[in-house]
Amino acid sequence: MTRTEPFEHHPDRYDQWFDRHSAVFAAEVRALRALLPRADRGLVVGVGTGRFAQALGVREGVDPAPEMRRRARQRGVRVRDGTAEALPYDDEQFDVALLVTTICFVDDVEKSLAEIHRVLVPGGALLVGMVDRESPLGKEYEDKKEGHSFYHVAHFHTATEVVRRMRAVGFDDFAFRQTLFHPLDDVEEEEPVKAGHGEGAFIAIRGDKRKVGARGGAREARRAHAEGRDSG
Repeated sequence: MTRTEPFEHHPDRYDQWFDRHSAVFAAEVRALRALLPRADRGLVVGVGTGRFAQALGVREGVDPAPEMRRRARQRGVRVRDGTAEALPYDDEQFDVALLVTTICFVDDVEKSLAEIHRVLVPGGALLVGMVDRESPLGKEYEDKKEGHSFYHVAHFHTATEVVRRMRAVGFDDFAFRQTLFHPLDDVEEEEPVKAGHGEGAFIAIRGDKRKVGARGGAREARRAHAEGRDSG
């Protein structure tokens, strides 16, 4: 997760977007909360300024951008410097991990997912929150990437692509929620959250780490990651 330049140079613009689109943010939080399990220890990977972590009650995060980390700490989040591809944690430390509006910015999706798998306990959950590339909003973001403060370095994905990559590193038992069924400026506070994907612009995907032994879990993630790269 090294594409940090936009977030280091435009932290105010990042936060102001959420201030202007508070109803959008609220809908995304509701979609994620619908899949969030009860957990003793959670981690937000690419925690940014800590908005999602704070809203969802997750108190630990990692981010490579210093100014983002500073602002997340102001929101009560314990933050460490690090990237999704090389998380600064030992194996099997967390019950749940969240990757929210971040997967489009990581340099290596498979390595990032394998790292998250590594730091989760067996049976732990990963929640990915993302804009679906095939949605009207995703297509708009693709069309306007050139010159955009943040999205010029983004690579958007579909739900099918993300699930395939999650499955390759050892996640299964997938569940989905979707929201944002209207243009962003038309989103109201009660924007619905529905099961499934394919209609809403924002998708929450949950996958659970397969329950294998502690050492076996780490080996499984590394093996699946290697197989995924060889076949891709």
